[in-house]
Amino acid sequence: MNEILRRKQSWLDLYSGKTKRLFVANVCRDDNPRPLLWWENADARVEYAVKKYHFQMECLGKIPDSSIPYLDMITGTEIFAEAFGCGVFRPEDNNPAAIPCVANASEAAKIKIPNLEDTNLSILFDMADKARSRTGNDAMFKFPDIQTPMDIAALIWEKTDFFASMYEDPEAIKELCHKIKLFMFDFLDKWIGRYGKEHIAHYPDYYIPEGITVSEDELGAVSPEMFDAFFLDELNRFSERYGSIGIHCCAGAKHQWENLKKVKHLRLLNLNLPHRDMPEAYECFKASCVQFHGVFGGYDELSDLLDKIPAEARAAFWVDFGSLNEAVEFTKKMIEKFNEVKQDA
Repeated sequence: MNEILRRKQSWLDLYSGKTKRLFVANVCRDDNPRPLLWWENADARVEYAVKKYHFQMECLGKIPDSSIPYLDMITGTEIFAEAFGCGVFRPEDNNPAAIPCVANASEAAKIKIPNLEDTNLSILFDMADKARSRTGNDAMFKFPDIQTPMDIAALIWEKTDFFASMYEDPEAIKELCHKIKLFMFDFLDKWIGRYGKEHIAHYPDYYIPEGITVSEDELGAVSPEMFDAFFLDELNRFSERYGSIGIHCCAGAKHQWENLKKVKHLRLLNLNLPHRDMPEAYECFKASCVQFHGVFGGYDELSDLLDKIPAEARAAFWVDFGSLNEAVEFTKKMIEKFNEVKQDA
């Protein structure tokens, strides 16, 4: 428990600016494959989460990084769209995906806010309860895959008409997003009330002491003006309601960087960027929030990046490893590098 508290504090120090660098090692196991994210696999998903948690607990005293063990409640992106009536495409080799159930504004207007207990999301609570009963109340949860109302609306509504309606019938878009927001508030209030404010983000694996962590991908397809009209207010409403927000964005969204700095109580940003663009992103957001990025080119790539980003930028990085020994040795090298950066600053 003391080691977990130490790791939590390392994240708090990064958020506050007391420290500027943090490292997470992710050891991938071949002997605990993740089941397909289908509801009928609920028991297998609980078993997977419990085994993963116990392995992460075993790693605590061996890898001197800042990862925190968690119960993995990850889902596909379809869960809220499904609750609103979408069908689900279920490939045998990938995550499930929502099938749009709305083709135009008139159909969108007929959408009703579902009763949470009548949706498959109730299964997720049952899964979480079962997982925690096997690991104890101190076990922290990884958030389900939380999309924003705009992203969920873009799953519910056939996308070509959805984007056209942003120009032709913006109030219809906002009305649907409002319904989704109210439903999400109900879900999140119950989830946080039952399992606590602190959690590990659905992606990537970072600790947040309170607030929510979301994916916001559709902003990459719209103009900065559209961001102000459709995205900013809802992000701020979530952030203010829950105390802070962390945002993951898969899209190429460099044209939205200045807009993202307007989001209130933004703790952490994960942008899907090539290595060459990361120093510019760290320069842009150095006074706004922590950034967290995966590094896939080994020690040389990460060392090079540390030499290029501003010393005052708050930066967290993760690397995937195939073995525990590899993770231990790499993490020791990274701590030495972080110390060099600190001394140079």
